[in-house]
Formats: sequence, structure tokens, C-alpha cells
Amino acid sequence: MSERLNHNPDVLSCLANLSNDEVLTPPEVANAMLDMLPQELFRDPNARFLDPACKSGIFLREIAKRLLEGLKDSIPDRQKRIDHIFHKQLYGFAITELTSLLTRRSLYCSKHANSIYSVTSFEETTGKIRFKRIEHTWDGNGKCQFCGASREQFDRGDELETHAYEFIHINNTKELEKVKFDLIISNPPYQISDGGAQASAKPIYHLFVEQAKKLKPRFLSMIIPARWYSAGKGLESFRANMLQDNRIRILHDYPDASECFPGVQIKAGVCYFLWDRDNKGDCKVTTHLKGKETGPIERPLLEQNCDTFIRYNEAIMILHKVRKRLEPSFMELVSTRMPFGIVNTYKGTQTKQNSDDIKLYISGNDRKYRGGLAFAPKSKMTRGEDLYRKHKVFIGYAGSGSDTFPHSILTKPFYGEPNTACTETYLTIGPFNSKEICDNVISYICTRFFRFLVLLKKPTQHVTKAVHEFVPMQDFSKPWSDDELYTKYGFNLEEISFIESMIRPMDVGGLDE
Repeated sequence: MSERLNHNPDVLSCLANLSNDEVLTPPEVANAMLDMLPQELFRDPNARFLDPACKSGIFLREIAKRLLEGLKDSIPDRQKRIDHIFHKQLYGFAITELTSLLTRRSLYCSKHANSIYSVTSFEETTGKIRFKRIEHTWDGNGKCQFCGASREQFDRGDELETHAYEFIHINNTKELEKVKFDLIISNPPYQISDGGAQASAKPIYHLFVEQAKKLKPRFLSMIIPARWYSAGKGLESFRANMLQDNRIRILHDYPDASECFPGVQIKAGVCYFLWDRDNKGDCKVTTHLKGKETGPIERPLLEQNCDTFIRYNEAIMILHKVRKRLEPSFMELVSTRMPFGIVNTYKGTQTKQNSDDIKLYISGNDRKYRGGLAFAPKSKMTRGEDLYRKHKVFIGYAGSGSDTFPHSILTKPFYGEPNTACTETYLTIGPFNSKEICDNVISYICTRFFRFLVLLKKPTQHVTKAVHEFVPMQDFSKPWSDDELYTKYGFNLEEISFIESMIRPMDVGGLDE
């Protein structure tokens, strides 16, 4: 009974378990991010801190607690210390009116900063937590010029939030630059609907990072989706800049987002980083996976002759051993998306309607009741006729959907006989001169070795030609097994154990059920 009476759960820990596109930060994660900083920062009465996307107020609250302790010597009087911290050191932009109230409640102990219940006295209700309703600026295509939101969905009346976040809708940042922030820290909104098909969403977290850098803070730390490592709509420039920025000195990577945000699934996981304006060098990378930490290992974000961040520290030496043989890439055999120009919504007919109709492999869902086969007029095939006539291998464009490890990574490949095609549900691998060679290729794809190397380039569910870049070509006059490949590339027991902890076994042959 006494244990229950003494149990006092942190309300922000409870709120952090809620799941949506604007994920709340658990207190322990916020403190882990603050631990990356030089702690003398919290003993400096002139240091200034900004959260440009306040939700629960957790970052500012935890900074306030550190400052309250760190400034004891320089400002001994507790109330004067509180007043100084809240009036001159902590600033925030709330993302909605509701989160502005929540942040003020977390920080000032009152949703109104000028309330009698506030721990410090302000003349205005907002204190230093600013929320200003902003309207999107629409272009001729019905998209916001700043964030890419869809006018159809976000051109709203006053009773609804516009989700036009002020921090990334500012043209001129000179006013903010005058403040000279020592730290900008946040967990920004991750995406916003862009009005595309099937609830299409555009990432916006990178806009917060880029805007923060413009303010030239001494330190910058944000927790964001990890898809930027090698993929993501509209992230090409951001990715290139981040991976080449040697001011990113610390990176904590969570391939399984639920280990950082309990109960929340975010494809490809999340990461948080520390950007240090005045110190350049390699990055200390720590991987958090299955309850274990690997690292920190100090290394460049980009390995030599590589355009992708290798997120697993254990994978670095494995990749080095593979690449030092200078073998051609298996990627050369893999088609681009929609190899025959036929969209995945096309289902064809169950029987031939004309003598020259082509045999067509359709989506996996349809395989359940139609064996995965249909027929289509030859005119439906707008490309890939040379491939159509040859032996080949089909593999799903959408990989295995699980976010937990060990992971399949790919759906099971299957043989494609001559005179067959597929919808964009599949990629093709080939062409080859015989079914025997195709079977040997399938044996290679089914190895953990093959799928582990795909994993290093595959941040999302989609299986593209590019994700096969690290996979080396083999002699396909024979089948392949993991034991043979481990021996060929000289992997030690620790490296083999890591590969097998990440990748599930896959049986060779047959359609993936």
C-alpha cells in the first residue's frame, strides 16, 4: 500500500507514450540529449536556450532544473535565480495553442505566465513561450511556399489549427539572430500532409534543423526520424549537407524507434545529434538496439567512397572486408521501379483474351486467390521487352514490413520464366540464360549475408535498385550459402553473430506466403 502511495509518475512520461506525427519526448530522452552538452553551459547566467517547437515543454523544463542548480553560486537567492532563468535564459515557440498552454504549465507551473500561480511574474500571459497563429503562404499549385502543406487540407477557419509552425515560416531571421542563442534544442514535428495520393506526407523536420543553423547557435540538438540517412522525399540537399557537416560531433541512433519513444513506431527509427558550431571533427556514433548500446565509436558520417551513413557500428568492418575485394555490384542486375511500365493497381484478366496476351505477376495480395498470375494485352507493356523474353528473378518492391530485429529485410524472391512480366509490385533481377542460374541467384538473395548488406542501404520499406549497391556480384554457376560467404570474406565469429542477430533465416524457393 505504501509503495502505491509513494508512486508519483511524471505526467510528461505518460504523455510521451501518445503516438502521432508530433511525438512527445520522454523526460529521460530529453535529459540524455542535454547530457551531450558541456555542463558548464548550465552554470552560465548569460547562456540562452531556445526550443523552436515546444509540445510538452520538457526540454525547457529540464534545462530550467539544471540552471536552477548550476546558478546557485552566481545567483544565491532562489527567487531571483528563478526570475533570471525564466525571463532572460529560456525561450520557446509552441507549435499549437494547446502546446503553448502545456509548455507554460510545465515551465511556469501555470498555463498563464502572469497568473498568481506562476512561479515567476510576467506582465503578459505568454511569458517567453510564444504562440502566434500563422497562415500558410500558398503558391500557384496549392502548396505552402515554406513547408509544402496542402491548401486543400490546411486552409482553415479560425477554429482549427493551421499547423503553420512559426519557426519555419519566418522569412527574415534577423530578429532572432540578435538573441544569440547558445543552444537550440527540439523534437520538431516530423511531417505534414502535402495533399498527394494515399495520405501522402512531406517531411518537415529538416526545415527546423536548417532554420536553426541559420541562427548560428553555439550548439544545436534535435531528435528526428533517421530516414534522412539515405532516403526521404525532398531530403536530398539536407542529407548531403548533414553527412558532410563535420560539426555534428555526437549522434545517437535508434533503428527501432520504440526504444526511444515507447509504443511508437517510426519507419527506419530515430536519431538525435549534437552540432557544435566551434568544433569540427569526426562524430561519436552510438547505436541503441535491442536494449544494448554499441559505441561511441568516433568516425566520419560518410565512409570513403560512400554516399550513405552506415548506422551500425558493427557493420563498418564487415563492409570494409566486402568492399576491399573490389567486386562489381549486384545492383547492375536489378531493375528500376516498374520494370515493364505496368502499375500495381492493374489486375489484368484471369484468362487469356487474345493469343498474344502476356503472362503477368500481380500484387502479393492477389496471389492468395489467383496464384499471383494474370494476363494482359501486350500493349500494356511499355518497356522491358528484352527482359520479358528472358529468364529472370522477381522480388517484391515493398520489403518485409516488420520494424523489429531479426528482420527478413526482403520478401522471398521467385523465378520468372521467359515470356512473363510483372506489375510495379515487383522488381526484376536479370536477365539470365537459364532457370538454373536464376535458382542460384535466388539462393544468394536468401542468404543473411545478402540481406544484411541490403539493410545498410535500406532505410524504408521500399526495395529500390540503389539499396543493392553494397552487395557484391558472385559466380552464379553455383548456389550460395552463408557459410561459404562468411568464409570467402573472412568474417570472424563476432561479425557473423551480429549479422545473424539482425537477419532472419529465409528458406530458398517458392512464393512468399
